[in-house]
Amino acid sequence: MNQADLEHEMEQLHPASFAWALGCCRRNRDDAEEILQIVYLKVLEGKAKFDGRSSLKTWLFSVIRNTAAARMRSIWMQPPLEFAMWFAGAREQAAVESADVSIEHSQRNAKLNDAVERLSSRQREVLQLVFYHDMTVEEAAMAMEVSVGSARVHYHRGKRQLLAMLNGDLR
Repeated sequence: MNQADLEHEMEQLHPASFAWALGCCRRNRDDAEEILQIVYLKVLEGKAKFDGRSSLKTWLFSVIRNTAAARMRSIWMQPPLEFAMWFAGAREQAAVESADVSIEHSQRNAKLNDAVERLSSRQREVLQLVFYHDMTVEEAAMAMEVSVGSARVHYHRGKRQLLAMLNGDLR
């Protein structure tokens, strides 16, 4: 794939990429924007190269996920005072966002969001990739860099646990 085609395809995937970046950044819009900017720079500078072993979307989502994970690791390694300040800011941001979400969304969507957040990170990731980003479980496994079998287990367990939580069987 030449550079112009790659740029065009990435432009087409931008809305889905941003949604995935939001998911990888725990719904923090500023972090998601920063992650996408870093990812696009990696691609344009040739530091991340699409080799055609998967779909472009799967590859791009994998780059986004890995970049977000690396960013989160670097935040966790910061000195304690800086981390405490970051954590306090994130908590305030979450309070503002949750107020906005409660205004914009129905009670049913809030219950769903809460249930999804209570899933394990792997279950949450695979369900987001499959349901929100129209990937197959196999593509989600590639993006998550886990085996297909592992992705299937997380997918099925996540669906079962989500249903139980929504029906009120789990707290």
